[in-house]
Amino acid sequence: MASSLMRWMLNPNKNWLAAQHKKALSARLRKYGLRYDDLYDPMYDLDINEALNRLPREIVDARNQRLKRAMDLSLKHTYLPEDLQAKQTPFRSYLQEMLALIGVYNDLYYAMKETQIGKQDTQITKENREQETQIGKHTLYP
Repeated sequence: MASSLMRWMLNPNKNWLAAQHKKALSARLRKYGLRYDDLYDPMYDLDINEALNRLPREIVDARNQRLKRAMDLSLKHTYLPEDLQAKQTPFRSYLQEMLALIGVYNDLYYAMKETQIGKQDTQITKENREQETQIGKHTLYP
């Protein structure tokens, strides 16, 4: 129930407020020539950093160029010219597919690690049982 309510609230096609928020965000990103994926910080999230490392160099260079241009425009207190703003595609994603792939890799890695830990635990318990039986055979008090 709660998840369907959240999906409805965040879906711009169904919720008017979400649509207004997306429209305002799109206008703001267009003014600086950014895409929504440019807002992710690779220093904050290691998955973002890994995704950027796996992307082709041209895409990462274009991202860095957009960020530099946006910082320059912000420092100058100006915006992109109207003709360039019209060409911008702020919600065209380049990072989400790679993030999904890294999420799958992480899930597989942790699943494998859990099974290895489980195997180690069973090996440890077998060793403990063997030691206990050996100690039982050699009692300290006759």
